[in-house]
Amino acid sequence: MVSLMKKNNFIPIAREVIETEIKSLRKLKSNLNKSFNKAVEALINCKNGKVIISGVGKSGIIAKKISSTLSSVGAPSFFVDASSCSHGDLGKISSNDVLILISFSGETAELRNIIQYANRNKKITLIGVVSKKNSLLYKASDIKLLIPEVKEAGPGNIVPTSSTIVQLAIGDALAIATMKHKKFSQLDFKKFHPSGSLGLKLKTVEDLMLTGNKIPFVNENKKMKEALKIISGKKLGVLIVRNSNKKTTGIITDGQIRRSSLINPDFQNLIVKKIMTKNPVGVSQDMLAAKALALMNNKKITSLYVYNNKNKFKTIGILHIHNILKANVH
Repeated sequence: MVSLMKKNNFIPIAREVIETEIKSLRKLKSNLNKSFNKAVEALINCKNGKVIISGVGKSGIIAKKISSTLSSVGAPSFFVDASSCSHGDLGKISSNDVLILISFSGETAELRNIIQYANRNKKITLIGVVSKKNSLLYKASDIKLLIPEVKEAGPGNIVPTSSTIVQLAIGDALAIATMKHKKFSQLDFKKFHPSGSLGLKLKTVEDLMLTGNKIPFVNENKKMKEALKIISGKKLGVLIVRNSNKKTTGIITDGQIRRSSLINPDFQNLIVKKIMTKNPVGVSQDMLAAKALALMNNKKITSLYVYNNKNKFKTIGILHIHNILKANVH
């Protein structure tokens, strides 16, 4: 194996493949027209039906990926197997559905029954992703997404490479355009990706914060001897200071307590608001946990009070750096 690697250099081949596919994508970009707008509008307006996608062979694999991406960005979609449609699965396609069929040639035999079925039901919107204008799929489609005829990257122009890349790209473009129109946010995306690395990236402060009786509250008019009992019991090294109206007015850390006790002989009888830090650093419950961690690092602090989105002075939780690190957010 070592001697083979020394004799052969496959990097030029890789660069040639990538360059061929880049040229195909540039061609697709320049060919976009008003049909793309119509396709996005059809997806946006598909509220009483489903988005169904199908293709055969490599186009079928691309169709599955596009279906998954659409579902991830708030446009529920599913893939149907073209062969199975000829044996009962056409029943999955009904009025008000948007049907996307992907075929580079537009003449894939397995798609014929689906095309005929869609054409009989005038309430099904058929979007054809196809490269040939004289094909069955192009002629039968309500919305024609004509992708360019491109040179495949392999020898003989026979291995689906560039053709599948442009199919995938037009599918991603449809998904992201739909997503942006719907103002689909990171929090919306998180609902569909609660696990894995994406789930970690999208965890919010609300997911990790401590709430209820775990929050170390103390009234600003209490004496420090009472505050010491609370900070010792909660074991977070911090106190959230509130007034009698439960408005957050400050914060006290264990570092402040140590420093103040050294210079005040009657420290335990001091009033909390006399030593608290006013205007503490807080975050909203919807902030991404990763951003909260960055804020902690920037401010060189280990805790943040969490406020209600509607009221910055109402503490609903506390976020300690250990909560973030334990969740493996970084």
